Amino acid sequence: MKRAVFAFVFFALAASVSAQAVPTGFDLSNYGVKIEPDKRLIIVLAALDAARTTNESGESVPVLNTKLSPEGEKFREQLRSDLVALNSDLRQRISSFVIQYKKRNPEATDAEIVAPFVSMAYVLGPLPDLADPVVTSDLPGNLLDVLDFAPLVRDFYRRSSISGNLNDYVKAYQKISDGQLRSSSREMVNDLLNYLHTRPQLYFAEKIRTQTQKTGSKNTTLVKTEIRDRERRFSIVPEMLAPSGDIIYLNVKDEYFVVVPPDTDVTFSEVRRGFLQFVIDPIVINNAKDIATIRDSVKTILEERRKIDPKISPDVYLTISRSLVAAIDAKQSENLKRSLTLERSRRRIDQAKTVEEKKAISAELQKYEAGLADETALQLSEDYDKGAVLVFYFAEQLKGVEDSGFDIASSMREMILSFDPAKETGRYSSFADARSRALAAREERKRNPVQNVIAVNPVTNRLVDIQKLIDAKNYKQAESELKTLLEQNPGEPRIYYNIGRAASLSAQNLTDEARQKAKLLEAKVAYENVVRISQKEKIDSALLSLSYVALAKIYEFYDNNTYAIGVYDAAIKLGNVAGGAYNEAIAAKQRLLKDQ
Repeated sequence: MKRAVFAFVFFALAASVSAQAVPTGFDLSNYGVKIEPDKRLIIVLAALDAARTTNESGESVPVLNTKLSPEGEKFREQLRSDLVALNSDLRQRISSFVIQYKKRNPEATDAEIVAPFVSMAYVLGPLPDLADPVVTSDLPGNLLDVLDFAPLVRDFYRRSSISGNLNDYVKAYQKISDGQLRSSSREMVNDLLNYLHTRPQLYFAEKIRTQTQKTGSKNTTLVKTEIRDRERRFSIVPEMLAPSGDIIYLNVKDEYFVVVPPDTDVTFSEVRRGFLQFVIDPIVINNAKDIATIRDSVKTILEERRKIDPKISPDVYLTISRSLVAAIDAKQSENLKRSLTLERSRRRIDQAKTVEEKKAISAELQKYEAGLADETALQLSEDYDKGAVLVFYFAEQLKGVEDSGFDIASSMREMILSFDPAKETGRYSSFADARSRALAAREERKRNPVQNVIAVNPVTNRLVDIQKLIDAKNYKQAESELKTLLEQNPGEPRIYYNIGRAASLSAQNLTDEARQKAKLLEAKVAYENVVRISQKEKIDSALLSLSYVALAKIYEFYDNNTYAIGVYDAAIKLGNVAGGAYNEAIAAKQRLLKDQ
């Protein structure tokens, strides 16, 4: 199991910028991907949430308090209400198990406590039996530590009200995941497969030897070899009780799972790595014979790294697979950012009036691309430190795939046979300067979190001029000029925010209900775009705070106060940033809670 932190997202419905538009009719199932809740997981996590302890004041409180998404928090409240009459003896046994497990792992966070229980859910049999696995000898230690929780899960399923509510829970999960989670998953799968020029291998042929007794003979056994196809699938599992900020990844034989909150945007999350592993693993296996020719060389490099970190796996095939996945993740992301920035810069150069302006834009582009290359080098280095010792080699080899457009599957053999261990000796140290520059740039972004100048500078003056139109209540012209500016600078969050603001102000002057509703919907989508962009790149915290509060006001206008409170909470969590709407969010939330 692997846990990976990713950025929080809240209800962003608008389309994101991607390298390739997702084709109409793009069906995830054609690529082995499904998005579906798992009833076993719902039951296991619901049982876990039933554990209670007593605080210093003598009050009964939950043993675990994982941070959930806004939708998850709402569901947990509903679940606890539904299970308020849970058998006290059963609740006590569940509580004792969880309390003892938590005591044995005092350094673990609540989210880390939950992770092995997620693994346990996937080794249980289907409902209604939820049977234990037949073979347990090959299960990892952290899973074996919680397997004794399974009998309590079965009792919980049979003796609580959850079995009667389960189908309704699944429908609620699916309804939310059919929005942002599904659309962003389509974008992620489309972008990565376009980059690799490939399709996932959905069936794996396995040779099975069978023995049968020859007819008419007691001593003669016939041995026959059959070829059976094993189906491979990648499942994105929406789970309300999944810890917010974590992605839980599991690989069970030919099944790959990532567990995420159902309102997650996966476009630039660690779900990418899970899907890439699904795509790359069979390609590595299919080239096992060629890998065997470089096995000893790779093992030598790997063992040098293991002297520093003995926890790194000594498996050469796993190392090659993980190195290739890490390289693809870094290079595809760099390729996408470079393409978008190059497009923006070309438009700016076309609009520039003097040679000096054109040269300045070109210099900015070169500086940005150099910084992008440094950041990629740092990301590759971080994966190298974790044991992906061929990540630099594969990152270099991927250039050929980018230029030629050849399928990564057909290019793999050449990549392997081109491997020269002598060239890898000083590869890591050769990027020392790039790592230093990238680390310095990261620190600078923390101190001064601003957009890169290529995306921001040409927009600022136009927004100042358009603001004058908004101040003069000339909303129609302001909206027209903002949309034109957006065409020239797609993905710029400040433009979306101003589109939302102009539409909201315009809606206030409308008396026709249908037209007012249309304008508010336009504003809502624009504000949601700001939130969505913030998950892909660092944007100004004040702008995000203002967008959250503006979005919450729209929900509040339509008396959807539950959603409004959730969005106000998102603004509050950003803190009292300069220029933001923290105090307004606090006041609005208190007012809504008082009115309930």
